[in-house]
Amino acid sequence: MIVIKLGGSLAESGVLVACLNAIERKYADGVVIVPGGGAFADQVRLAQQHWRFDDGVAHAMALLAMQQMALLFKGLKPAFSITGSIAGIQAQSARQKTVIWSPDIAELDKAGIEASWDITSDSLAAWLAAMLSADELILVKSAVIDADLDIDKLAEQGIVDKAFCGFIAQAPFTVKIINHRSFQCLNTTNRSRAFW
Repeated sequence: MIVIKLGGSLAESGVLVACLNAIERKYADGVVIVPGGGAFADQVRLAQQHWRFDDGVAHAMALLAMQQMALLFKGLKPAFSITGSIAGIQAQSARQKTVIWSPDIAELDKAGIEASWDITSDSLAAWLAAMLSADELILVKSAVIDADLDIDKLAEQGIVDKAFCGFIAQAPFTVKIINHRSFQCLNTTNRSRAFW
């Protein structure tokens, strides 16, 4: 199983459809797509700054932003499946469906995921990959990724969220952090452990 997180900024940069097409073309089954919150999550940040509600409320709203992006992905790729729970993902994957994750707020609360802006869809994708015993996690970004930087430096630069390093510290799966242009050209037969 492969978990692929598509950053919300891909929608703003106009390459979201190309990335979804690449998934459809290169991965026959066993793929779970994690959406970033994109512009919807940006609105949550702005609303929190204006209204001063706590991070618990903001966290729930940011998960709803991911759910909105999941619906957008489904609208663009009707053949893909969409589900919120780990059990639902496993059931759809067993039926060889490409699955879009629309995170279940109650399931994440039960798992004890902290309500913090340090934890974004990057860390949630890592958590999901661990829960699914995935073989690989790919984060697709619109940002240019410096191959010479380690994961800590990428976190310092805001390429991944601050909690991501902790979520993958004991990860048994391969992790790739990759620019969308490289993702569209990715050779799926070469999956060495790497940070891009």
